[in-house]
Amino acid sequence: MNPLSLSAKAAGPMQGIEDIAEKVLTGERIAYDDGMRLFRHSNLTDLAVLADFVRRRKHPELIVTYVIGRNINYTNICWVRCKFCAFYRIPGHAEGYVLPHEAIFRKIEELVAVGGTEVLMQGGVNPRLKIEYFEDLLRQIKARYRVHMHSLSVAEVMHIARLSKLGIEETLRRLHAAGLDSLPGAGGEILDDEVRRQIAPYKDTTEEWLGVMCAAQRIGMPTTATMMYGSVERPDHRMNHLQRVRDLQDETGGFTAFIAWSFQPDDTELGGSRASAFDYLRTTAVSRIFLDNIDNMQASWVTQGPKIAQVALGYGLNDYGSTMMEENVVSAAGTQFVMSIEEMERQIRTAGYIPKRRDTYYRLVNTGASG
Repeated sequence: MNPLSLSAKAAGPMQGIEDIAEKVLTGERIAYDDGMRLFRHSNLTDLAVLADFVRRRKHPELIVTYVIGRNINYTNICWVRCKFCAFYRIPGHAEGYVLPHEAIFRKIEELVAVGGTEVLMQGGVNPRLKIEYFEDLLRQIKARYRVHMHSLSVAEVMHIARLSKLGIEETLRRLHAAGLDSLPGAGGEILDDEVRRQIAPYKDTTEEWLGVMCAAQRIGMPTTATMMYGSVERPDHRMNHLQRVRDLQDETGGFTAFIAWSFQPDDTELGGSRASAFDYLRTTAVSRIFLDNIDNMQASWVTQGPKIAQVALGYGLNDYGSTMMEENVVSAAGTQFVMSIEEMERQIRTAGYIPKRRDTYYRLVNTGASG
């Protein structure tokens, strides 16, 4: 059945948001105030119908992609002291570390051995590591392995630039030349300085984060956008975040994907309670509906768990993310989920979709098998 007719039929009542539903079904862009109304809308099923319609318009086949990747936290030493983070250790702390190059190489070898292609290498803002450290490490990795380095973060790039007395664009160009292929959206948190001052007062501002992303995209380095919600922000802060991401994507077209994930409060200075699964599904759906210029939306099974991630595929998501192989940042805050390739494909199938392996650019990879 044509998804338009299916969704239009299901969307019929949508009491209180009929005008927004009409915009979505006719392909008209919704406004900021429409997004606010969706965050307040009580019927979660309505949001699912609209988000799934947008998803099917962009991805007509019921394919859910994933990438075989690995997280590598090369250091946990960080002076920024974000209140929402349980992973970092301040400089001089007995538990602080910088992984030896050989340890990083062994982790990448384990990834390559299972057919992996993506390395998400991130750490803290370490005051001892200048650009030469990263250039040397990236070049050595690229000389040894055929992997995509989807690595670092805005905060790390800004710190490397300051420490090395370089401009942002020059820093990105040098890292890109050494082997940094794309820049993750880590550190986006909520793109509203009222929130950022409360949860990470020493971190980059909204404009700085957007500026680094724009600079990366300008030199031909794709990036992703993320949103960490559920800490101290209000719905209008979330909408400010989505609006800023959409505006930059209108300008550059450089975001390959968007990922929303919830704050994990355990063992953090900020503390608080976990956002509900209901809130995750709502946020996911509103993001898909509002961010009409970003094609790919990724599930956050590492924070939500596999069951909610499966449900979220009906709320506008078309990607299951990375196998990760290991995860240290979220698990430090008390949430631990691990998933094999086989289990990831099984979950996608049992949710009613077709699993397909992809690369970091969201191109399907021909594996000669179902994935």
